[in-house]
Amino acid sequence: MKTLATLALALCATSAIAEGHLPNLEGKEIVVVTENAYPPLQFIDGNGDAVGWEYDAMDEIAKRLNATVVYENISWDAMIPAVSEAQFDMGMTGITIREDRAEVVDFSDSYMTSEMVMLVRGDEDRFDSAAGFAANEDLLMAAQPGTTPFYVGVYEVLDGNEANPRIQLMETFGATVQALRVGDVDLVLTDGTAGNGYVAASDGGLKVVGEKLGTEDFGFIFPKGSDLVAPINAAIADMMADGTIDALNTRWFLEYKMGE
Repeated sequence: MKTLATLALALCATSAIAEGHLPNLEGKEIVVVTENAYPPLQFIDGNGDAVGWEYDAMDEIAKRLNATVVYENISWDAMIPAVSEAQFDMGMTGITIREDRAEVVDFSDSYMTSEMVMLVRGDEDRFDSAAGFAANEDLLMAAQPGTTPFYVGVYEVLDGNEANPRIQLMETFGATVQALRVGDVDLVLTDGTAGNGYVAASDGGLKVVGEKLGTEDFGFIFPKGSDLVAPINAAIADMMADGTIDALNTRWFLEYKMGE
């Protein structure tokens, strides 16, 4: 059953197209690839459904632009190469906007700014700062290769050696958190939004410690020269202006309970 808020958003989107406020893509199919491993942005819930902030945002963008979205799944390490080769129209998985990545894909405008935090087990008492972690050579960190947490871990926490054996490489973000939970590693770096989601769902099993390690802007990615960038940017700006982005933040970062 649709809520009044859902119906109001749908009417708003239709009205915006009708008034020429936003581009009308006339039912164009957009194939969006994602990882489904970065809660609360996108993940598989307890019912086996793919859900999250980015799904809701992309569905709303499609409504406002009169487009149809088809979702596909791929691993993180294959995503940017696949989008750069135009195997998909777009990619989304909390992708940090960076100059090196912008050499091979186009980015949308930022739809979210987050801060990098240190996620540890709830009973961790051996360190409470990046310097404290770095000083104890027995401590290990998990990260996905090529991600912002990996580079922050290498260059801002450790010694700048990308082959440092204290960084345990894993295929998905979910695997890094699971390794932390069971004690295989001692630290996972993540943006504050995902970190807070995991802490809230952990029943005291996880916590965030230390100072924030900088900010990052997230964007959707496209093949170079994609004609989707401008309309997607227009829809993002529209959603920021009318409060939809704020509503999604409230739903997924404050109201949603992981595991329910």
